[in-house]
Parts: sequence; structure tokens; C-alpha cells
Amino acid sequence: MRTYLLERLGDPSGIVERERETPRVGSHDILVRVRATSINKRDVFILKGTYPLPAKLGVVPLSDGAGEVVAVGAHVTRFGLGDRVAGNYFARWKRGPIDYDGFEQLGCAFDGMLAEYALLDEEWAVKAPDHLSWEEAATLPCAGVTAWNSIVGPVPVVAGQTVLTLGSGGVSLFALQFAKAMGARVILTTSSQAKVEALHHLGADVVIDYGANPEWGKAVRDATGGRGADLVVETMGPDTIEQSMRAVGLHGQIMLLIARGAHKPDIQISAQAYSATMATIRRVFVGNRDSFEAMNRAITQHRIRPVIDRVFPFSAVHEAFEYFMRGKSFGKVVLSGV
Repeated sequence: MRTYLLERLGDPSGIVERERETPRVGSHDILVRVRATSINKRDVFILKGTYPLPAKLGVVPLSDGAGEVVAVGAHVTRFGLGDRVAGNYFARWKRGPIDYDGFEQLGCAFDGMLAEYALLDEEWAVKAPDHLSWEEAATLPCAGVTAWNSIVGPVPVVAGQTVLTLGSGGVSLFALQFAKAMGARVILTTSSQAKVEALHHLGADVVIDYGANPEWGKAVRDATGGRGADLVVETMGPDTIEQSMRAVGLHGQIMLLIARGAHKPDIQISAQAYSATMATIRRVFVGNRDSFEAMNRAITQHRIRPVIDRVFPFSAVHEAFEYFMRGKSFGKVVLSGV
């Protein structure tokens, strides 16, 4: 079978296509014919050797992928032949808070989805929503679940509240869709005038140009009558945390997704911004299998369709990574036709 392996860190050329034998299922395994995969920021961190959890060289990259079950082990009960599935980001994290023995991830400690076939323990997968294409289903495990857990827990957003999310990457657009499905008002930031109309079309109530408004925290407060946002999905960490603190409401929440910035290495918040709010900063690290399945039920109920920026063929992995790493995409970057 065709597969890609992470053989060298640094740049996309370190991901090399190899030919491997198709895996054979064990008693509790499923064999998935992968139809599409997608790229996340963590895959770039892994590639550059800056991810907090070290990846083993020779691993099959990418946590995100979807496909159909083509073989099952003798004792498999969760899935049958032909089921549409996606891999769970944290393979062994089923429910509840994560523990130290649950950090193994697909595409990092365990082989991921960038292959013609993926062998998964039956506990490491979930059923994909039937109304989604393969490409759409492949976007869910990392960005989708991260956005879902930012919006629904541990203090869920309720109708009438205001959510602020930053940029137009996969997590931000999922957060926009989930928050609107729950009746929230949503504010987004962007530096691209070309994306403003598209964000409004997806349901954004307010779009703020952070290039023209570097003090965009004040713009968020102005847009909320001085109250600030009830919840901030903080996708950029150190680079934007100061303005997020200025944008959040008195008893709001900031869901912090990354602790490493492109321009600032450490999280720093001024005393002025910190003392002006009693908001809670919460760390979000994707989520467990139960939350993935709950998200899929909501996606099905509301007929939500993930936003895809561009689809590359399986043979164009390097081009797909290079495009994604430019940071200009609107939604997810996907590899299809595996």
C-alpha cells in the first residue's frame, strides 16, 4: 500500500512516500481504507520538532482522516464492514479528564492517517456523520473537536451570549458554526478584507479587521456595548492574549488553544488587562472520544458542513503542507483520493 512516513524533521520534504504491506487486523482491530485526510497546526509543529509531545521518526503522519472499514477483527463489536469512520485524535482517551497515560496521538506516538490503509484498534475510532463527504469528515478529529470543546465545556455557551474567535482557520470556523447553532452572537477577527463577506455568509455577526484595529480588544467591547465577549476562542496564544484579555467580559472565559506564538514565545498579560476582568483562562487540548461523538450528533442534527479551503491529491503532500504553512487558508486544507 502507499503510505507516507515522517523520516526527517524540518520541512515537508521530510515526509516521504513509501510502499508497505497492507496491515492485517488483530482480534480487536479495524482496517480503514482511507479516503481523505487533513492538515492541522500540530502537524506543522511535529514536522518542525517543536510539538510538546515528541513524535517518533518513521511514524505515519496526520491525526485527521476518514474512510470506510474494509476488515474487522474476530472480536470487534463497535464497527462493521462498510462503516464510515474517523480516527480519534487521542487514541486511548475515551471519556472524562485526560490522564498522563492517555496522551498518545495518531500521527505522533501512533501511526496516523496519511496512508492508503490505516489499522486502528476499534476503540480508537468513531462513526462519521452520514451527510458529510469524505473530505468533510476528514476535517473533524482535531479542529472540529477542539472547537466543540471550546464552545460546550466546561461552562457551555448558551443562547444570547457573545463568542469571539480569532482568524479564519479550521478551529475558528468550526467555533463559529457551533456557536451559531447554539444561538450565540459571534464576533470574528481577520486581517483580510476578502474574507469579511465569507465570514458574514457563514453567520458571523461582527467581523473586525485586526490589521486596521491593532487594539481590537476595544473594538470587541464597542461591539458588545462595553460588556465584552462571554467566551473567547483564543487560537493564537502569546501573540494575541493581551487583546483577548481586553476583549473578554467580566466573568467570561478564554479558551487557550496554544501556548506558543509565532511572534512572542511566552504568554504575557499586562497588569492593566489582567486586573480589569475576573475572566477564567482554560487550556483546551482537543478532547476525548465521547466529546467527538457528541459533536458528530450535533453536526448531524444541525446539518453542519465543515469549511474546506482547498483539496489536494494524495500525491501532493508537500504542496499541501507548503500551502497550509503560509497561513492564508479559509478553513481546512485536505488531501483526497488516497
